[in-house]
Amino acid sequence: MVSPILSSQPGAIPTPDDDLSPGVAWHYGDPLGEQRVATRKAAIVDRSDRGVIEISGDERLSWLHTISTQHLTHLGDRRSAENLSLDGNGRVEDHFVLTDIEGTTWIDTEAKRSDILADFLKKMVFWSKAAPVARPDMVVLTLLGPDVLSGPIAEAIGLTEGATTYQAGDLPELRHDDEPAGFWRLMPSIGEGGATPVIDLVVPETDLREWWKILTESGATPAGMWAYEALRVSAARPRLHLDTDERTIPHEVDWIGGPDEGGAVHLDKGCYRGQETVARVANLGRPPRRLVLLHLDGSSSYRPTTGDPVNAGGRAIGRIGTVVDHFENGPIALALVKRNTPVDAELTVGNAESPEESLSASIDPDLYNHDDQVPPGRAAVDRLRGKR
Repeated sequence: MVSPILSSQPGAIPTPDDDLSPGVAWHYGDPLGEQRVATRKAAIVDRSDRGVIEISGDERLSWLHTISTQHLTHLGDRRSAENLSLDGNGRVEDHFVLTDIEGTTWIDTEAKRSDILADFLKKMVFWSKAAPVARPDMVVLTLLGPDVLSGPIAEAIGLTEGATTYQAGDLPELRHDDEPAGFWRLMPSIGEGGATPVIDLVVPETDLREWWKILTESGATPAGMWAYEALRVSAARPRLHLDTDERTIPHEVDWIGGPDEGGAVHLDKGCYRGQETVARVANLGRPPRRLVLLHLDGSSSYRPTTGDPVNAGGRAIGRIGTVVDHFENGPIALALVKRNTPVDAELTVGNAESPEESLSASIDPDLYNHDDQVPPGRAAVDRLRGKR
């Protein structure tokens, strides 16, 4: 599906073939300038490729709590959280964002996983009072930048003064009928140092053009997915099926944490599929890989792609995830590498035996998690054995 915004905006360039965000704008003619505006003023990004699912029913949160990684039984009204669905071995199958508002839980996720996740949720209902339904008529817009938190943009969406991360609220009604007006939610900031605020809007597709007009007239500059991805990568925020693979467990990509901690896996909750792996790694061990931000050699003609190997000493020690050009830092990428890879390791990306098919890379030390604490379970075992 091609977004109405893409087809109506002069100069809009669609996302590349096989991109995880099909049918929306990659940029509007000035991709690096769009990033600059997003970090300094305000930008609006069409993310209507994301799939939206509605869950109604009195037991929707307690039911979802039992089949996913997040603690949801006490999630308040107009609150959001990130969440995962794992396989039986604790590997990540789905990552999604949810918002509970006025007795309904709204979920949005990657386009390619939307139908799969909706089918899975329907199969897992059994006798619970919960009814998941795919809502292709609802879409996502994202606002970026310091100017989205106050002034005309904030007034246009009805942003609550002093709103905190994962807080949500109703959007003003554009029509008067039985359809939902939509809602806003404040998400974790992205960009370098987490300095760029993020507000998602979930709106009816029939209102998409009107909201785009309202927000651009209020001061938001159109920006493509390139801008969003560059700021996401510079904050080391992973994305499903780009920065994860079929072996990824939540600890490797820093998805551990409760609803108010920016994570998607709560470590203090009951049983769910894959929990044994999560608990074992949290209490007794460490994940085999870690997520790092790489700075790539901008002088090389070689351009890595997702899945290319990351090498150290001529051997593959990881895989490349998202690769993107940043307006200040040049080419950067997220990568999953072996946990014992030192922060100052001399790395190459691509074919380690061919200079024409590889480039040098270095790990960003500011976003490197040294992970040198002894897990609590291991510390208890060591105490029992008389070790310190």
